[in-house]
Amino acid sequence: MGSLKFGVQLCQEHTSIDALRAAWQFADRLGVDSIWVWDHFFPLTEGGNGSHLEGWTLLAAMAAETSRARLGVLVSGNPYRNPDLLADMARTADHISGGRVILGIGAGWSPRDHKEYGYTLGSRRERLRALEASLVRIKRRLAELDPKPVGELPILVGGGGERVTLRLVAEHAQIWNFAAGPERFAVKRRVLDEWCHKVGRDPAEIIRTVLLTDPRSIADLDRYVQAGAQHIFLSLRHPFNLGPVAALILSERRR
Repeated sequence: MGSLKFGVQLCQEHTSIDALRAAWQFADRLGVDSIWVWDHFFPLTEGGNGSHLEGWTLLAAMAAETSRARLGVLVSGNPYRNPDLLADMARTADHISGGRVILGIGAGWSPRDHKEYGYTLGSRRERLRALEASLVRIKRRLAELDPKPVGELPILVGGGGERVTLRLVAEHAQIWNFAAGPERFAVKRRVLDEWCHKVGRDPAEIIRTVLLTDPRSIADLDRYVQAGAQHIFLSLRHPFNLGPVAALILSERRR
């Protein structure tokens, strides 16, 4: 493992395209390793009311307006898009970015997003079964597309379910993401290692990432590293304060 990496998730609620554009361009100049948006159709705060923008369309714009950071949607809700189409969207955004896109995906969970946009939520078991089928189709479609992705176009799977989700990470993903405290993250990381051994995968092949939804969690950075985190994502809402991320990057470079 190389040095610790840092990313930002720019939550596209209660903000504007101008504010988002300024934030992702500044983050890219700052030297963050990755920039993310989320995949929701409505705000998650303030009662779900207020301005909001769609994630994959923003990702394409971000791909054209940045030059160094890896980019992704953290994470795409599997029920929202045909998996073959999602693979093609990611491949196209990867070309726009010059090979910097990560295809993030999860089972999906938001009742309102599903209901108002006409998707069937289904049970958790049904959503996980659908995610497994989609991962197979995504990998097959990526191999068949012409032209191929420019970069690696790694697959990131988000979640911590010990019986299914972490098995899917071990079988299909190059990157795993989970949002939790250091102790819980460590437990899930060990379960992922066990699944890797069961399916014949080297655990070192999977990059372990953690999403910090509270900026105060930065105080626990060393504990996250001890728990196995290799890439830290800090979730930010408007106004996007990138000061803490700048401090982290500077501190890491001084090591």
